[in-house]
Amino acid sequence: MSKILAVDDSKSMRQMVGMSLKSAGHDVTEAEDGAVALEIAKQNQFDLIVTDINMPNMNGIELITALRAMPNFKFTPILCLTTESSGDMKTKGKEAGATGWIVKPFSPEKLLSVISRVL
Repeated sequence: MSKILAVDDSKSMRQMVGMSLKSAGHDVTEAEDGAVALEIAKQNQFDLIVTDINMPNMNGIELITALRAMPNFKFTPILCLTTESSGDMKTKGKEAGATGWIVKPFSPEKLLSVISRVL
């Protein structure tokens, strides 16, 4: 069982990701934006982080950059789960330190498949 932080400003998306991961036996913590996620990450260690890109307060790229600056998240897999599919945005994600990119809408099977590959 892995500890996963799921970050998305959409409550329904957080619930969908959370249910998919919990049904596969993972321990899931949810955050509604990057700022909240960063505060949670300062207090906890996670095996994986799944984050949206477009969020208020602190977007996914800013969150990834902040997490990568923390020693305990330097090598933690971080997946972007987002509607963003442009090459430019994917490049920004990679430069910030994202491990992978999944475009919404997603299937729970695809999400779990990608997660099992990066863990």
